[in-house]
Amino acid sequence: MTTSALSLAPDDADALHARYQRDGVIQVDGLLSDAEVETVRAAFMFQVETDHRAVGAVDEVPADDVLARYPRFMNPHRRPDLEIGRVARTLMTDPRILDVVTALVGPVYGAQSMFYFKPPGARGQAMHQDNYFLRAHPETCVAAWMAIDDCDAANGGLGVVPGSHTLEVACPEEADLTESFTRGLVRPPEGLSAVQTEMRAGDVLFFHGSTVHGSLPNTTVDRFRRSLIFHYVPQASIEIARPYLPLVAPDGSEVNVAEALGGGPCGEGWEGAAH
Repeated sequence: MTTSALSLAPDDADALHARYQRDGVIQVDGLLSDAEVETVRAAFMFQVETDHRAVGAVDEVPADDVLARYPRFMNPHRRPDLEIGRVARTLMTDPRILDVVTALVGPVYGAQSMFYFKPPGARGQAMHQDNYFLRAHPETCVAAWMAIDDCDAANGGLGVVPGSHTLEVACPEEADLTESFTRGLVRPPEGLSAVQTEMRAGDVLFFHGSTVHGSLPNTTVDRFRRSLIFHYVPQASIEIARPYLPLVAPDGSEVNVAEALGGGPCGEGWEGAAH
């Protein structure tokens, strides 16, 4: 998979940084080409249709749930022996993505990759905050959420709460499991509300680790809502939760920092802690 660099002009980088500081979320349209999107889509669909248990598939739903057939893949970038691993690793260190994340928070390491299939009829994911899981410190993580299909409210496109990034990471309450396949729910804070995103395949949404976000079910009968997600942490990070180690430097080498200890905002043992 080939990629090309994006050089942000200083004014562009400053504008992105200012908007990120204000809202905790920005959308960059058309970052991936149609051909690159198709490469990602084809690789992950081949993997899920031939062996969906080979790469970090999360076993978290009943066998009769459509998501049991299309489970989310965790950390495919750690599987260079598979096409999806090579694709994920290439994009995680792609200069176009790193240029944007660096404009937002400075130099970063890659911490996590995920792929969501979200087929027709799949439940959504209740509102949550990503740094609840990563526990990056002293700064938070940043997500790069890449649309691999056109997505909107109907097929369960992402909803985000601008301005919620200024809050501390909260301990979730129990979600409505008829709507969400995950258990934790963080409600939008008083005075703020969710905004429904609309994205074309190839667009990328970048958001702060405290930004409250989630999605509703895919109510369509024929539209997937596939997405490839990366999480990054500033290179100044001194600790992160153990499942996200080792980190990935921009040159592809691996880096270790201290493991974050303790149970986070919920303390030890909360059942919703798996991500």
